[in-house]
This record gives sequence, structure tokens and C-alpha cells, in this order.
Amino acid sequence: MENKLVNIEIDGESIEVEAETSILDAAKKLNKDIPTLCYLEEKNLIGACRICLVEIENSGKLAASCITPVSEGLKIKTNSSRVRRNRKMNLEFLLSNHNIECPSCISNESCELREIAEEFGVREVRFEGKKSSYQIDQSTPSIFRDPEKCILCRRCESVCRDIQSVEAVQVFGRGFETVIKPSFYENLADSPCVLCGQCTLVCPTGALREKEYIEEVWQALDDPEKHVVVQTAPAVRVSLSEAFSGKSGEICTEKMVTALKKLGFDKVFDTNFAADLTIVEEANEFVERINQGGKLPLFTSCSPGWINFIEEYYPEYLDNLSSCKSPQQMFGALAHSYYLDNTEVEEKDLIVVSIMPCTAKKFEAQREEMAGDVDYVLTTRELAQMIKEAGFKFENLEDSNFDQLMGESTGAGAIFGTTGGVMEAALRTAYEKITGKELEEIDINGVRGFDEIKKITVNIDGLEVKAAVAHGLSNARKVFEMIKKGEEFHFIEFMACPGGCLGGGGQPLAADKEVLKNRMEAIYEIDTNKKLRKSHENPYIIKLYKEYLENPGSEIAHKLLHTKYKVRKI
Repeated sequence: MENKLVNIEIDGESIEVEAETSILDAAKKLNKDIPTLCYLEEKNLIGACRICLVEIENSGKLAASCITPVSEGLKIKTNSSRVRRNRKMNLEFLLSNHNIECPSCISNESCELREIAEEFGVREVRFEGKKSSYQIDQSTPSIFRDPEKCILCRRCESVCRDIQSVEAVQVFGRGFETVIKPSFYENLADSPCVLCGQCTLVCPTGALREKEYIEEVWQALDDPEKHVVVQTAPAVRVSLSEAFSGKSGEICTEKMVTALKKLGFDKVFDTNFAADLTIVEEANEFVERINQGGKLPLFTSCSPGWINFIEEYYPEYLDNLSSCKSPQQMFGALAHSYYLDNTEVEEKDLIVVSIMPCTAKKFEAQREEMAGDVDYVLTTRELAQMIKEAGFKFENLEDSNFDQLMGESTGAGAIFGTTGGVMEAALRTAYEKITGKELEEIDINGVRGFDEIKKITVNIDGLEVKAAVAHGLSNARKVFEMIKKGEEFHFIEFMACPGGCLGGGGQPLAADKEVLKNRMEAIYEIDTNKKLRKSHENPYIIKLYKEYLENPGSEIAHKLLHTKYKVRKI
């Protein structure tokens, strides 16, 4: 049945749209820009901020355009004096209870409240009086929460509830006492928060952002006694340039390496190398479970937000988790062993820094099971800030290559950065390990794309391997329901963030569907252009096993590269 069409008029222009389309969406079809603050497409439709007000000529009423549907014959004004006056007044009400410290605010370049205030020409706030007062929450190593900057848009609540199904933050109180805070707890550390950071991506004012370690890293770099090495995750190289050019999907690997060297890092290594290592170990683990009747399905273990989630909500499935550390932690463990054995650097002088697209990686680095592998984790946003502080013109930097020993990687290591990438990389290696034959169709398209849950069956020498991929934690819950209902799987990739690491909580802001699509295309371009595209073919991985780790799953490999998770409250 076709959707009914209705005729409406916006600022004197006629347009035909589907019935029940919001006024906001109808206006977009006419290229009319209605300002919004609380609105998030398909995620947060509550009309709370009242910044998107329009005037309905038919009734003479003002209405929030994001939640008001069109109807036949509707006549709308988006820019009348009454609309402008009320929008500005509502904005001033928000500003009157806002901690206005724009020059020193972490979000001053990306703050939507500041941008709209500038667009509206707000030069003073007419409403003075008592302001809400709250303590800053720095209880976790990952997320910084400043309730005094909150404008009650409820985007964080919406994303945490509907996209991640965690419900770590909720609205409490009424009137002036209204506050968004951890559900029934004072601090995030006491709440069920999994530290994925999706809330930081949608917060319009910086009330929720990553906990920064920039100053600690600067101090390490400035200390002549310290030898500071850095690793960079696959997703960072396809998103970092957005902080400078504003364009998404640009591959900036070589310029990123140059920037890190100019910042003063002694060695710049590639987390993709450790991703290749993870695949070799994980594929070996999968084959062993298949051959020896081990616990199936095997769950991937490289996403720390996902690890926090299963420990908190599905601990009965912990035995299904791969024992492999994430690439970040594998690299850290090797830096403190293999790397030190190949240099004259002393253990006490070594500092390991990670550049990650993820806020949960900050927590992962401090887990007691792996403490000491990695010293500091910076997000993509933090690295961009450091480059700006140093005064580099990123786009003008020359190209440089990663340092050797732990800097070479395959295309399989690169696709770790996107949903489906870990599964595809693992299947490339598992196929050849099981069959002893070369995989002809190296692109496994069934696990690619942004479908919420992807399921494929791969024939590996007569064995029908049933695999699944889920990104976003609400989709993880759906997969668990499938398992409980008896659906059979052998191998499942879970990623906490929508889009995988490409959409991580530490990535540049405003990651809409188009941005994620461009980043994904760039990741696969890196893979396609690599001479080697299977992790087990990386010559430096082969060398590592020959000289140090002996073979996949060996005693020393387990000591350095594997761990075990346990039931915990985050």
C-alpha cells in the first residue's frame, strides 16, 4: 500500500510529501535549515529544547518541527518574527542555566549550543538567577561528566537506551531540579555504564566527553629519560583528517605518522600489526575449539565496550569469549617484552601510548588482568588536539612510514576497524589453516555493510561454519536471544559501537551514516591496496613466531597474548 501524500506550504513554497512526515523533514526537502539541539535523526525525537519552533498559520500556534507531523493544507512559517523571537528566548533560557566557560571548554569548537547562539546573534542573556550546581564526575578512566554543561537534551539517554540497551543514564527530578545522571547512582563508575562513549558523540555541549590524558603524554614526551612509543589503531587513519579538513573518508596514514614523530614519539608503530597477530591467535583458537570440541560459538574479544557488556549482562557466556587480548593489549605486552629484547631501552624508561577510536580502551588499559601493558590511551580527538597545540598544519605534513619490527601489517589488520572486519580477517586465516589451500575469494562480502546483524555460512573443506556479526549492543542482545532459542553459530563477532571502531566513542564528532560509510570505504580501500591481505602472511608476524613466540597458542603466546575475563560490575 502506497503512503498517502499531502500538500503543504512552507514559507510560501508548495511541496507534496508523505503524510506523517515531520515538518522538520519536509523543510529539509526544500533546503530550509531549521535549527535543532535535542533532535537526533531516528534516535531522539522529543521536542525538548524548543529551538526548532515553527509557526502554524492555520492555527496560529507554535510547534516543535521535529515532532509535529504534516497534514493536508498545512501552512508553515519557519522564519517569522514570532518564530525568531521565541527561538531566541528559549535559547537564552538554556544559556541562563549553563556553565558558560567557552574559551576553556573542551567542546568549544564543536559545541552546538555555542554555534546556535552565534547564529542567533545572542549578545546577552536576559534571564539571571540561580544556576544548577553539580559535582564533576571523573570516577571512570574513560568518560568525563560535567552536569553543569548539560542542557537536558536527553540525546545521551536516548542513545544509551535505544542503541546500546544499557540505560546507564536517565532523567531524574522535575522543574529546576531536573538532572540527567547515572541510573540510581551518583557516579558512572557505580552504574552499569560500559564506557563505550556513544554518549560523548551526541552530547551537544561537552557535558559528556572523554577523560583526557593529553597532559600526561606531553610530560612523558618532554622527559628525556623516557622512551615513548605509540601505536595507532586502524580506524584512526581514516578519521583523523576530519578534525582538520572536515572531509570524511580521507586516508591519512603517512601524515599521521609524521605528526606523531614531530610530536616527539621515539617510535611510531601500527596497531594493525597486532591486529594481524590477534587474528593468527584467534583463528588458531577457533580451529582448536572446532577440532577438540571446545565451547562454541566463539565470541571475538577485541572490543572493550563489548567485554564490559558481557561481563555485566551475560556472564554465563564468558567461556565463549576468545581468550585473546585485544590488538591494543597484545601490542603493549610485546612492547614490554619482544621490543625491549630488541633494543637497549630499560623497562623502567618505557612508556607505551595508544591512539584509539574508543573511550573504553582507556578502561581496558587499566584492567587488573592486563595492567602495565599500555600506559596511556588517547582518542582520535585527543591526538587532533595535540597536533593543534603543537601548531602543525596537518594537511601540509610530508609522508612518513611506520617504524619497523612492529609496524608492518596486512589488509586483514586494517579491516579490524569496521564492523565485520574481524570476522572476515579471521575467516581468511581459519580457512587456510583448516584446508591447507589458498582462499580464492578473499573478499567475504556477506559480513560487510551496516546491517544490524549479518549472518553467513562458509564452507571450509566440508565444514559449514555458521558465523554472525553484530554491532551496537542492542543488537548483541538480539543475538543472545537467537542463541537462547537454539539458533546454531560457530563464530560471532561483537562490536560495542555502531559501525564498529569507525563509529567509536573517541572518534571525531558528527558521525552520521554518510560519514561512517565514507570511513568504511576508506578502510576497505586500504585492504584492497595492500600487497598482503591475510594476517598469517605478514612476514613480521612469521618472524615474531620464529624468533620469540614459537607458534600460535604456545605457552609464551598464552602468557603474553591471552587473558581471562570474569563477572564484574562496571
